[in-house]
Amino acid sequence: MKRNRHIPLWHQKASQRADGVVLWDYHVICVQRKKGGDSPCLVWDLDSSLPFPTPLAPYVSETIQPSFQLFSEYQRFFRIVHAPVFLRCFASDRRHMKDSAGNWIAQPPAYEPIVAEDKTEHNLNEYNEIRAAEVSVNVEPNLINAVYTNKLGVVLCENQLEEFFTQVSS
Repeated sequence: MKRNRHIPLWHQKASQRADGVVLWDYHVICVQRKKGGDSPCLVWDLDSSLPFPTPLAPYVSETIQPSFQLFSEYQRFFRIVHAPVFLRCFASDRRHMKDSAGNWIAQPPAYEPIVAEDKTEHNLNEYNEIRAAEVSVNVEPNLINAVYTNKLGVVLCENQLEEFFTQVSS
């Protein structure tokens, strides 16, 4: 089966549609779980038109809309990487923002390209590529521990997202 690399997300500022849907080739958000207490996880999505931040449950319901029946080629997977690991290991020299002739498709951000702690200049493709063998079947303690140590984190299906964050210790 051919998988489409674009996934629909709703309530996106970039949308020209009334329902706010955008087909992204990838999308990055931050899910914050506060230490101690019973406060809900918060989603920080710079591209969302929902309140900033939004609690995880309404974010999933409104933005991801897991109850919306998608064609099978639009399966959505989520790569969860612990922020300190991501900040140490991720790198992007912005090559994905250029056309085949090397011209910018859109104006790049004003800040410098992101270089990993080990001086890697580009590994965005490693984070974007999702292989069937990476997709976790169950949310279990080993999976939760792996998110803190694996450079590429763990990969979940959309129906595991809320369960994962309810089990992560603060």
